[in-house]
Amino acid sequence: MTSHSQTTTTTLLRARTHHHHHHPKSVRVEQRVVVARRTAGAKVNTKARSRRRQTRMTTTTARESNTIFATSAKCALSVATALIVSGIIPSPPFAVAELNSREANQGGEFNRGSAQQFGGYDLRAENVSEKYGTDLRLSNFTGAEMRDSKLVGAKLNGAYLMKAVAANADFTDADLSDALMDRGVFVNANFTNAILARVVLTSSDLNGANITNADFSDALLDNTMQMKLCKIATGTNPTTGVNTRKSLNCTGGRGDVGSPSRYMTEE
Repeated sequence: MTSHSQTTTTTLLRARTHHHHHHPKSVRVEQRVVVARRTAGAKVNTKARSRRRQTRMTTTTARESNTIFATSAKCALSVATALIVSGIIPSPPFAVAELNSREANQGGEFNRGSAQQFGGYDLRAENVSEKYGTDLRLSNFTGAEMRDSKLVGAKLNGAYLMKAVAANADFTDADLSDALMDRGVFVNANFTNAILARVVLTSSDLNGANITNADFSDALLDNTMQMKLCKIATGTNPTTGVNTRKSLNCTGGRGDVGSPSRYMTEE
């Protein structure tokens, strides 16, 4: 009985001794792990708070910059307006996409020609040469209504006559070299003695036009319209000395070779 009791007591003491020696170490390890996790979590939270703080500061700075810029722009605009109204500085010229009268007074584009603006104008039965002068180089007649108008002897070098409606218009003795005349209506127009070297007449209607002595050297026409003009072509241009039929290439081959464009350099 005594021996069994002693054995039990010894076992309990050993168990307590074993528990006493190992448990504190485990506790310390667990405590270290907890502390490490808390430290890592605190660092992450600190970085996140720092990023949020930087973001707020950047946003605030941008807003302040925008406010300052807008205020400065308003102040500058107010000052400029006040100076213009008071007459201290002149009002800037009105800018438009097309050549305006100011440019026309300076001699037109590249200081050549009048570059007058007639785009979309109603010039029906108007004597354009008499009213606006014969120097109409580089002028714009795009989409203009020009039925029965007169441009006798006009210098229309490099002019823009795209989509112009010029039925029965009189271009006698006119120089239309290098003009853009595509998609235009020139039915029954008079081109007697006119120079149409290097003009663009694609998709244009010249049915019934008078082309006596006209020079079409290097002109760009639709094949159908070219053949129609060859049926009525006659004479020689008095200024260039070029045969009308030859300039239209009515006899086959390359036709008459015109001179290079000079409308930008002619005075």
